[in-house]
Amino acid sequence: MWHRVARPEDGRVTEIIAGLYMSPPELLALPGAVALVVARWLPPAARPRVTIGAAAVLALSAIVLSVMGIRWQMLPVLAGAAVALPFALSPLLRRRTGRPAWRARWWLALPGSVACVGLIATGPVAAWAFPVPVFPEPSGRFAVGTRVVQWTDPRRPESFSADPHDRRTVVVQLWYPARKSPAGAQRAQYLGRTEHEARTVSDALAREVGLPGFLVDGAPRAHTHAVFNAPVAGGRGRFPVVLFSPGSGGVRTQNTAWAEELASHGYVVAALDHPYDSAAVVLADGRTVHAEIASTGDRDKDDKLAVGWTAVRAADLSFVLTQLDHPGRGEITGPLTGRLDTGRVAVTGHSMGGAAALQAARQDRRFDAVIDLDGSPHGPTSPSLHQPTLALTQAITPGTDPRYIPRLTKALKRSTVTSYRLTIPGAAHLTFMDGPLYLPPVPSIVGSLGRTESPRVVAATTLAFLDTTLRHKSGDLAGVLSAYGDLSVHHPDNSR
Repeated sequence: MWHRVARPEDGRVTEIIAGLYMSPPELLALPGAVALVVARWLPPAARPRVTIGAAAVLALSAIVLSVMGIRWQMLPVLAGAAVALPFALSPLLRRRTGRPAWRARWWLALPGSVACVGLIATGPVAAWAFPVPVFPEPSGRFAVGTRVVQWTDPRRPESFSADPHDRRTVVVQLWYPARKSPAGAQRAQYLGRTEHEARTVSDALAREVGLPGFLVDGAPRAHTHAVFNAPVAGGRGRFPVVLFSPGSGGVRTQNTAWAEELASHGYVVAALDHPYDSAAVVLADGRTVHAEIASTGDRDKDDKLAVGWTAVRAADLSFVLTQLDHPGRGEITGPLTGRLDTGRVAVTGHSMGGAAALQAARQDRRFDAVIDLDGSPHGPTSPSLHQPTLALTQAITPGTDPRYIPRLTKALKRSTVTSYRLTIPGAAHLTFMDGPLYLPPVPSIVGSLGRTESPRVVAATTLAFLDTTLRHKSGDLAGVLSAYGDLSVHHPDNSR
């Protein structure tokens, strides 16, 4: 089955065949390379035509790819073709010069042909494992706009800096309901405002997990569905706000597919970069702040450190809400002026960001709901949570930290309102971010839900919860959530 995804910002088209993400020139190079190898095994009358045609197709593909930028996944394809090329052309050149054609005996040629085909096959396998991510089309009625802002809190010193005059700065990306943009509008770069920023962030994320940067170079090549600084959707209505904190070492864009889906349904998502914690934060003045926090490998020490890191993140979340709320009517400069409903706010996060969301909600009653995406609580368990909470967790396995679920259950049981814990079968820790879109589909890494289903499940469950808690839509929330996994409902009368 063929699916086609157009990229209006550069006119290119990505072909998707049974989950294989390759551009037309890349797809063209594959049969050309294979044909060059198998030409030797064709009947004598067909060999010259196939060889010349395959060489022409390869040359054209190579020229186009050199202009577009050759992905590392295509290097084995081109290498296999380069090895086969002299052996394919040699008989033709000999004939043209009148010299007798020479061909290796089949038992000598066969291993070489098999090796070349194997080398060529490595290309599409690598493209399947590490694709340029294609973001799911948002399903809501709104188009999506995005913009990036940077704020400094004059009241908080930067605890990671030796400069006593340095103040805490956060970078925030907003996704919001927008008017439909013209067909040729430039779509937002994934991972950054510019390609340079995207590559800086991608390289830093790869280093965080110990991978060579080139393996995930598809991510900074991707574009999303949002348009930078697009006009906000028409009307005078104001939109509920959802704040998001990424995982440890994570970045503000790590949940872009989720953020775009929420924005298309009428929410404004504000995702934070936490300097010195996020893998790389590119500031407005061009400086890049890299992560300085790191695991020690000792579980107890890391728990103590995580309490402090979580507290900084929780303070960042409250500060950003204050900025969005200033001067009390959700007014910020730009297209969103007067369109934010800061009386309806959810705080969310992934992993350590989920822990920060829980902590921020305990400390700041302005947050009306909490979503924890597979984050183990850190820090004080009091005061009790007074906001409805949804905790989504990965499938629990023998390798799961045995303290995780008891800690989370304790936090939810102390809540004074109904809260939910949903364990999603087939989910892994990275299921709850964009990872399934561009990382190898290995269940232990990104879960077994697949590249399409992973973002759909996370968006569907969180949207149902937000619609109920922030928009007060009626319906059987427990029934909706239970369709996606093992649901535990904690009622306030069970909180003591």
